[in-house]
Amino acid sequence: MSIFQHISPPKTRRSIDRLIRLIISVLIQTLLFLAGASLLLYLLFSKYSAVRNIGLLLYLAPLAVILVATIAAFIFYTRYGRPMGQIFNAIDSVAEGDLSVRLPFSESPQFSELTKRFNKMLSELERAEQQRRNLTADIAHELRTPLHIIQGNLEGIIDGVYEPTLEHINTTLEETRLLARLVNDLQTLSLAETGQLPLHPERFLLADLIDDLTSSFSSQAASLGIDLKRSLTDPKQELTADYDRLNQILSNLISNALRHTPNGGTVLIHTESMQQESQTAKAVRITIQDTGSGIPAEDLPFIYDRFWRGDKSRSERTHSGLGLAIAKQLIRAHGGTVAVQSVMGTGSSFVIEIPESVQGLVIS
Repeated sequence: MSIFQHISPPKTRRSIDRLIRLIISVLIQTLLFLAGASLLLYLLFSKYSAVRNIGLLLYLAPLAVILVATIAAFIFYTRYGRPMGQIFNAIDSVAEGDLSVRLPFSESPQFSELTKRFNKMLSELERAEQQRRNLTADIAHELRTPLHIIQGNLEGIIDGVYEPTLEHINTTLEETRLLARLVNDLQTLSLAETGQLPLHPERFLLADLIDDLTSSFSSQAASLGIDLKRSLTDPKQELTADYDRLNQILSNLISNALRHTPNGGTVLIHTESMQQESQTAKAVRITIQDTGSGIPAEDLPFIYDRFWRGDKSRSERTHSGLGLAIAKQLIRAHGGTVAVQSVMGTGSSFVIEIPESVQGLVIS
C-alpha cells in the first residue's frame, strides 16, 4: 500500500495520478518533438550543405530546436501570456474587493480593446459602489432632519416650552408627511429599478394629459410670473401608457422647470409623433423646455442619481431629491428614453420618447 493511500482521500489520489500521467505525456511528446525536429533539421542541412555529420543530429540540431522554441515561447508569452496574467491578477483583486485596480495599456492588438473595456467596466463598478455607499449616508441625512424637528417639537410641547397650538402641530404633521413622501419615493424607485413596479396602461388622448398638467401648474406659473405654454403637433394623438405614472413623470419635470425659471421666463410643453429608429413602431416625443438657469455641464451625468440636487447647500427640503431618478426609471419601464440638453444661462430641455403602444406593459 502506497503512502498516498494513508494520507490522501480517493479524489486526491485520482488527481495525483492524472497529474503524473499528464507530466509523463508532456515529456514523451516533448522528446518526440525534439527528435522529429532535430531529424528534420539534420536532413535539410545535409541536403543543401552536402555535410553529413551525425554530430549535427545529436548536438547542434536539438540546440537549434530549443533556441527556436525559446524565442517562440518568449514572443508568445510577451504577446499573450503576460497580458493574460495581468488580467487574471486584476480579476483576483476585484474578487477581493479592490475596484481601484486597472490594467496597464497593452500594445498588443489582441488585448488593447479588451484592456480598455475591462478598465471601463471597473470604473463603472467603482462608481456604482461609491453610489451605494453614498446612498446610506444620503438616506440618513434626509431622515435625520425631519426626525429631529418632530422630536424637538414634541419634547418642547411636553416640557412646556411650546404651547400645543395648531401651528406647532401642523409643523410636526408636515414633517411626518415629508418622511412618508421620502419613504414612498424610495419604495417606488426600488420597485422601478428591479422591474417590479405595477404599471396600468390605458389608451388616452395625449392632449387630455397635457391639459391636466397645464391646469395643475397654471396658477403656480402665474404666481411666479412664468408663461406656461403648450404646443401639440397632433391634438388627436393617442397613447397607450400608465396615465398616472406619465403624469407623475411630467409633473416632476414641469415642477423642476418652474422652480429654476426666473420671473418673466417661459416653460413650454411640446408633443409630436415620430418614427423610432430601426423600428416600424411609432413613438411619441414630449419635450419640457424652459428658459431657466440651466444645468452645469459637469453635473449633467449625475442629475438622475438618487438625492442629487443642483444646490449643493441642500437647503431645500420640500423635495426628496429622487424625482429625476424615479422619472428615468418610469420612462424605462414604458420602454422609452429620456435625454437632456442644457446651456447655462439659457435653459434646459428634457426630451422623452416612448412607444405609442407597448405590449405587456403591466408588471406583476
